[in-house]
Amino acid sequence: MPTPQAWDAARAAEIIERHRDGRGTLLPLLHELQEAFSWLPEAAVPLIAHALNLSNADVHGVIGFYPDFRRQPPGRHVVKLCQAEACQAMGCRALARHVTVRLGTALGETTADGRVTVEPIYCLGLCATGPSALIDGEVAGRLTPARVDALLAALA
Repeated sequence: MPTPQAWDAARAAEIIERHRDGRGTLLPLLHELQEAFSWLPEAAVPLIAHALNLSNADVHGVIGFYPDFRRQPPGRHVVKLCQAEACQAMGCRALARHVTVRLGTALGETTADGRVTVEPIYCLGLCATGPSALIDGEVAGRLTPARVDALLAALA
């Protein structure tokens, strides 16, 4: 995954232009913008809407519907904790409470120092190794409070 860069309207316009004439391009466009910038700033919405002949409300509706789209910049590290049923059966809610208390944040938020964003994710397909998470895109399974503490401590 490429390193995210700071928001740049000119770079965003280049990405948007590549998707202008396609059908069904809003989702791929949003994913590419988020991959490039790590989030979708409000400034992107009118650019996208104009290029794809949509309303700002249409674009906001799609961004708001899909939980993977971020409206705020994430921390330097992103921890996605699985909250699906199989992980619930293995204690993911207690693990999420442990992580959020340890970091002093809530699910969907970033620590005050900007170091870690903790996000819920719904099913990683790792049901046999729950509770599971993605930590900076790397799979971590069979998590316990001690194991997740060690993984968090290793984040620079």
